[in-house]
Amino acid sequence: MTSKTLCTLYTLMMILVALTSCSETETYAEQKEREESAISNYITKNHINAISEEQFKAQGDSTSVEKNEYVFFKSTGIYMQIVDKGCGEILKPNESADVLCRFQEFNINSDSLQLTNTGNVIYATTLDKMTVRNTSGTFTATFVSGLMYMAYGSTSVPAGWLVPLTYIRLGRPQNADDKVARVKIIVPHDKGHLYATNNVYACHYDITYMRGE
Repeated sequence: MTSKTLCTLYTLMMILVALTSCSETETYAEQKEREESAISNYITKNHINAISEEQFKAQGDSTSVEKNEYVFFKSTGIYMQIVDKGCGEILKPNESADVLCRFQEFNINSDSLQLTNTGNVIYATTLDKMTVRNTSGTFTATFVSGLMYMAYGSTSVPAGWLVPLTYIRLGRPQNADDKVARVKIIVPHDKGHLYATNNVYACHYDITYMRGE
């Protein structure tokens, strides 16, 4: 591991320590209220147009990027914008595949970019690799390698990362017009990684999904 990598991970750990210190002075209800307020402010600040699941379905399971639409999944508290459904095919029932991801993780509570392997010289070649399985419409996944695994020390994939898999195609670009799937998603703490769950903070992710070889 390079000194730059260590420095970046050290900075991340300092942010997480600060969040932990803050959370120790609040009740869980107060932490949830603070998270909900942060999400609301983020939506307002970024002019996000939240649409219902009914409207999302009526639009062919799609969101308008031009209108900055995010579908709100009431049962999970997740907001999702499909920027591009991608090339290839949706992962079939009872099928497994390796999926490669690039992402930006923005901590909504602290209003800061927390982790990224997109446009980052240090991690430009570090794609996150996870093994995904579709079991009768229910997706499960495990990190095999990558920045999320390195930063948080867990193979568990945030539940929020799996929500888009119902709607996007997993492929590898073969032609100039082919694109990988890309989504933007607001993930509340209970659908995020272990640190987010324990410290009750939401993250906004910009993620691309590509089928592994």
